[in-house]
Amino acid sequence: MSCSVRFCVRTSIVVAVLSLLPAGGHAQDLFTPHHVAKTRVVTAAVISPDGTQVAYALSVPRQLPKEKDGPSWVELHVVDAKGESSGFVTGQVNIDGIAWTPDGKNISFLAKRDKDEFRSLYLIPVRGGEAKRILSHGSDILGYSWAPDGARVAFLANEPVAKAKKTLQDQGFNQEIYEEDVSPVRVWTAVVSPSGEKAPAQLVDVAGSASELLWNPKDDRLAVALAPTPLIDDHLMFRKVNIVPLKGKALDLKNPGKIGQHAWSPDGKLLALVTGQDKHDPMQGRLWVHTTTGKDWHDVLPKFLGHVESIAWRDNSTLLYQASEGVWTTVGALDLEVAADNIIVKDRKILVPTGGPILASMTASADGKTLAFVGNAPAHPPEIFLLGEGDKQPRRLTDSNPWLKNMKLAKQEVIKHKARDGMELEGILVRPLDDKPGQRYPLVLTVHGGPEAHMSNGWVTLYYSLGQVGAARGMAVFYPNYRGSTGRGVEFSMLGQAAAAGKEFDDLVDAVDHLIGIGLVDKKKVGITGGSYGGYATAWGSTYYSERFAAGVMFVGISDSVSKVGTTDIPQEMFLVHHRKWLWDDWNYFLKSSPIYHVDKSTTPLLILHGKADPRVHPSQSLELHRHLKVRGKAPVRLVLYPGEGHGNRRAASRLDYNLRMLQWMEHYLRGPGGAPPPFQLDYGLQGKSAALPTTHTLGWNTRRPQDEAGFPWLGRDCPCCIRP
Repeated sequence: MSCSVRFCVRTSIVVAVLSLLPAGGHAQDLFTPHHVAKTRVVTAAVISPDGTQVAYALSVPRQLPKEKDGPSWVELHVVDAKGESSGFVTGQVNIDGIAWTPDGKNISFLAKRDKDEFRSLYLIPVRGGEAKRILSHGSDILGYSWAPDGARVAFLANEPVAKAKKTLQDQGFNQEIYEEDVSPVRVWTAVVSPSGEKAPAQLVDVAGSASELLWNPKDDRLAVALAPTPLIDDHLMFRKVNIVPLKGKALDLKNPGKIGQHAWSPDGKLLALVTGQDKHDPMQGRLWVHTTTGKDWHDVLPKFLGHVESIAWRDNSTLLYQASEGVWTTVGALDLEVAADNIIVKDRKILVPTGGPILASMTASADGKTLAFVGNAPAHPPEIFLLGEGDKQPRRLTDSNPWLKNMKLAKQEVIKHKARDGMELEGILVRPLDDKPGQRYPLVLTVHGGPEAHMSNGWVTLYYSLGQVGAARGMAVFYPNYRGSTGRGVEFSMLGQAAAAGKEFDDLVDAVDHLIGIGLVDKKKVGITGGSYGGYATAWGSTYYSERFAAGVMFVGISDSVSKVGTTDIPQEMFLVHHRKWLWDDWNYFLKSSPIYHVDKSTTPLLILHGKADPRVHPSQSLELHRHLKVRGKAPVRLVLYPGEGHGNRRAASRLDYNLRMLQWMEHYLRGPGGAPPPFQLDYGLQGKSAALPTTHTLGWNTRRPQDEAGFPWLGRDCPCCIRP
């Protein structure tokens, strides 16, 4: 199901602030939810045309209670090839849509600043100076692309609300006509000036709702992704790439499935596209190329057992790609030849092999010789990486969380195992910190959503994922890439279709059995958690497979497949790439793949969390499961709703609350006394109190103090942190 920070160096005010002396004799901190809540993350990066600098967006979480609650701030920074980074637009700002002007002298971005009524286009000189607004519209600018002359932009925006309609809205006539009263995103062009001089925008005549806009580097044609309507289901499933001249009729290139990034060749004659193989392909990941004069797409990586994620051109005949392969990423180059509208792959080279940092968001310099990435690894969240000509590995340029050097991190590794039917599977294991051979530990099985997604061997400690936090508390954390995951080609990603809650969820139990079999996990102390489709897996593990799980934490998950398909905003995706049938085709299938159908089996204490404004998985899914389990009364259950949050939490307070509650629930039932649920009232550790654990406390499963058996006093009402993208 389609459904993805800033901290202090030490956090003495939280419950889980622990320190110990490693072999080197230097004190190190152990990960807590408050460390997660301050982690800064690079979210986007674009290399300069000359390849000497990278502009990037840095997500900076709000500092509670010093700042008002809300989503993370997003700042603009620039780093050079030596790793010298400078903040260009920082503080309480939210920038988006970073780009370089064609001459490389300025950086453009989208923001709503000062007295802006809507999000506008800004320009800031690379050599210094204030950012200036160069384009505004009667509605938010949602995306843009520079013309090659640098004097014009094409941009995406809704048509401004008519004055008469706004007057009615102000008078209280704000009713919603569900899925009808929606405004398409239109394509506009405008002449822009660094001086901020205004020029009227021109509407480009094209049908549909637009996204993924890209100006041809040699002429006045645009490559635009167009959906039939602005609805998310149409956006996901039915977008088509069109070549749109500023004057004239658009040409629909008729891509077959979901789409990702597209990119013009430098001469403007070829258009590369990351696409799905067909309408049933769960995830865009095939690499196809189209000539602007031809009629057909050409698959230039046929039968690729991975998923292409980002692309760039080195020159007119060399196409670069970054892809996921299993739990790793790779970068390659394709040498192409066009002959009579037939595109031939003459050679394929691997520029960056698997086994290194997890790379994404590749961009290339104008000559294609220098590449920039957003990359992460088990030891750090996403940062900027640079690959120069002749480099064998990309080089890390930024360090957005220097306090991580003071953290003691648990070992992370790739685990391969077999499912009960012999299928080879793999996942990511974060071992308990300082685990000892022959000792068994609690396990938190963390199931990714999608299921068209996968876990890579990179940074896995997030607000919805315990990772190093769980490891620091003496628990193993495992991230399975069950059948239906991406990264292993189309066929593997389709294995769960028309078979919901079948072998895909059996794979989860088989992964647990493997970890038990190698002597790491205590089979009586296994928890399961996940969001979206991972929440579905959690509900399934807490009902159908309840005898296998001692605790569950379900986030925005599915409990009733029957009502799910009637309340979601992605019914076509659910039909085409998940169930492959409608409800009326097979009522029994939908019923029996529902966790509520198996609710009478449940003995697993379950914590359910959900955003009240979730359009993807309606909150009724959680309300329904909670009610059935509560009435049944055979296992503890708790439901936490987050007002204003959708399919995942955005606000700092919601994220911290989630992470703390997940940790509290897992510790209570996997390492603590169990029984009745822990207190629901929380002290978030924001008032300057200190509740550090005694230095005598150790993390071994068999070395708990007597107080542990009495109910984790530091995880209750006396704890400032008593309690999970």
